[in-house]
Amino acid sequence: MSDLILAAELSVSDWFNTPQPLSIAGLRGKVIFLHSFQLLCPGCVAESLPQVRRIERIFANTDLQVIGLHTVFEHREAMTPTVLKAFIHEYRLTSPIGVDQAEQRSDIPVTMRRYGFRGTPSSVLIGRDGAILHHAFGVEDDIALGARIGMALAASVRAATSDENAEGCVAGICAAPAGAA
Repeated sequence: MSDLILAAELSVSDWFNTPQPLSIAGLRGKVIFLHSFQLLCPGCVAESLPQVRRIERIFANTDLQVIGLHTVFEHREAMTPTVLKAFIHEYRLTSPIGVDQAEQRSDIPVTMRRYGFRGTPSSVLIGRDGAILHHAFGVEDDIALGARIGMALAASVRAATSDENAEGCVAGICAAPAGAA
């Protein structure tokens, strides 16, 4: 388990398209596709968000959880939650979308910093066990991304060994090691 890089928790100031806030820990057992975007990012609007809509359609009957993260690191005055709400409506985005928490001492929002995103669009595929399976900057090829998601959905959570059972694993499911995130 020491080779695994566990997904950092989200730090979100506002949520859209969900009745309650989401967390990485609360989604354990599901595959998560976390994609970051900005509404004024041309690559996000033209390529990334249409790809996300295709992912939602193709994997609609699975336990894939798609989460959008509006990661604003420039033009903050123009990209407010009110403007984002209108954008979500106009572009008919349906998956949960969180607004990355602004960092007081930096232009880089909290979750963007935690994941080491270099800009937008960026994405992370997180396995059922909370481990990062793939990290990307830019828009990936649909077939490659679909294959990664399909393999993640087909994989089960790794069962614990007898040594691991003594270290916080219950019923074959292992908790994240202390201090790993």
